[in-house]
Amino acid sequence: MKEAFDRHSQRTELLSSLSRLPEAQRDELIEEYKRRSEAAFAPATLKNLRMILRLFDAWCKERGLSAVPPIAPTTIAAWIDDMGGKLAANTIETRLWGIAELHRSNFLPSPTTHRLVELALKSIKRRYGAMTKQAPPLGKKEVLEAISKLGASRIELRDKALLWIATDSWMRASEIVALRVKDLQRQSDGSSLLFVARSKTDQYYEGAFAYLSERGTEAALTWIKEADLRDEDPIITKSQRAAVRTPIDPATLSRIIRKCTGRSDVSAHSTRVGGVHDAFRIGCDLSSIMVAGRWSSPEMPARYGRRILASQSAAATVSKAFEVHGADDL
Repeated sequence: MKEAFDRHSQRTELLSSLSRLPEAQRDELIEEYKRRSEAAFAPATLKNLRMILRLFDAWCKERGLSAVPPIAPTTIAAWIDDMGGKLAANTIETRLWGIAELHRSNFLPSPTTHRLVELALKSIKRRYGAMTKQAPPLGKKEVLEAISKLGASRIELRDKALLWIATDSWMRASEIVALRVKDLQRQSDGSSLLFVARSKTDQYYEGAFAYLSERGTEAALTWIKEADLRDEDPIITKSQRAAVRTPIDPATLSRIIRKCTGRSDVSAHSTRVGGVHDAFRIGCDLSSIMVAGRWSSPEMPARYGRRILASQSAAATVSKAFEVHGADDL
C-alpha cells in the first residue's frame, strides 16, 4: 500500500540532509537563498524582517540568550510570554514568521512549529484576546464634508483629488501613492477606472481596477492640470510648484487625511473601512463589497463590517419589528 505524503516529514528529512553538507557548500546555499529572497520579497517585507530580527537579537542579549539559529523553542516561548499584553496577537505571529524565515534561510527546522511555542501563543491569545485592532471608519459623508471645506489653492486641489480617490476607490494607501496619471482611465459616463497595477494581495502584477466617480474624476483631472503632470508622474505627489514629482509616503497620506477631516484617530485605511460600513448600511451584498475592495476572501470585509452587520442581523430585525408592530400584531 502506498504511504500518504507527509509534507512535514519530507521537509524535516530534507533539512537534515542539508545540515550534513560540507560547510562551504552549505554557505553557498545560504548565500543563494539570501540573494533569491531579496528578489522575491517586497522591500517592505524585507524591512519588516530585519526589524524583527533586530528586536529579537536585542531581547536575547538583555537575557544572555543566543539569537543564532538554531534557536531553542523554550527561548521562543519565553519571548512570546514577554510580548503578551504588549503587542496584538497578529503582531506576535508576524514576529514568529520572522524567526521561521531566519531558520529557513539557514536551512534549519523552525522552532516556531514546536508544541511549546504553539502552547505559548494559545496562552497569550486566551489571556489577552486575539482581536485585531481596526482602523476607525471614515465614511463618505464625512469625507465629502471635508472636501466641501477645501478651497482652490494648489495644495487644496491636491488634497481634494486625494480625498476623492480614497473615498471612491477604497484603495490601500500603498496603492493610492503608486497611482500614475496613465492609470486613470476615463469612461463615457464621466467616471473613471483606476488601474491598480500592484497591491498587497497582488504581488505579481496581475492588476485590478478601482472606481472613481464623476466628481472624483473632475477633482483628479483638475489637480493633474494644475500640477502639469505627465503620464508617468504619480497623481498624488507634493503640491509645491518646484517639487520633484515623486509619490508621497503612505504615512504622509494619513497625515493629510487627518488634517482635512480634523480627526486625529483616522488613517489612510479608514476610508477603506468606512466604505465597507457605508456599503453594508445601504444594503450592498458581501460579494459586491469584495469586488469593490478587491478582496479574494470574505473574511476581511466581514470583519470590517461586524458592527454594521450586527445592527442588520435577524435579532435586530425581530427587535425592530416588535417595536413597530407590537407583540400582539406578530
